[in-house]
Amino acid sequence: FARSDHIWIGWPGIAIEPDERSGIREKLLVEYNAFPVFIPEKLMDSFYLGFCNKTIWPLFHYFPSFAAYEENAWQCYRNVNRLFLEAVREIVQPDDVIWIHDYHLMLLPALIREVLPNSFIGYFHHIPFPSFEIFRLLQVEWRRSILEGILGADLIGFHTHDYTQYFLRCALRLLGLEHNMGSITMEHHTARVDTFPMGIDYRRFAS
Repeated sequence: FARSDHIWIGWPGIAIEPDERSGIREKLLVEYNAFPVFIPEKLMDSFYLGFCNKTIWPLFHYFPSFAAYEENAWQCYRNVNRLFLEAVREIVQPDDVIWIHDYHLMLLPALIREVLPNSFIGYFHHIPFPSFEIFRLLQVEWRRSILEGILGADLIGFHTHDYTQYFLRCALRLLGLEHNMGSITMEHHTARVDTFPMGIDYRRFAS
């Protein structure tokens, strides 16, 4: 298929029967430059409605009393991140930059780094990153995996200076990783953590 300057990788929004997937994949690539990740309905529910929206969303927004901690939901979260890894592996080309968005895929940067160690990986976190006192409420395995997952990226972005500092503090206190002006030296790469406030092109929309 013809590549343009980018390809979107994502869930198509509904469950797709296996015999329909090939045609839908081709249509999405040709017409929308998108590559679908097919996820079974039950797995998607446990991933999105479960771990993402019942654990991470309330906890990271400082509502720990509303957060659920279910091992099955965590396993589904891991499984979906691995499905995205397989999709990336299927279409990535040398020298591609891989941008990963948001808390749904916090494990993905490290998963990609493990199998494609020379990749250029960016990760942007679109919700708050909580303080150490809140983040540590996650189970030990979960919080370590999330931190190590994000740190698989070369460039890690947050909306505000506070969120950036909270992440760096968690990396230090939970993983023992110090930073130098926002740079953390990992085994095979350096992860740069910084603040990138997001907005709109005001003049374009105002006109």
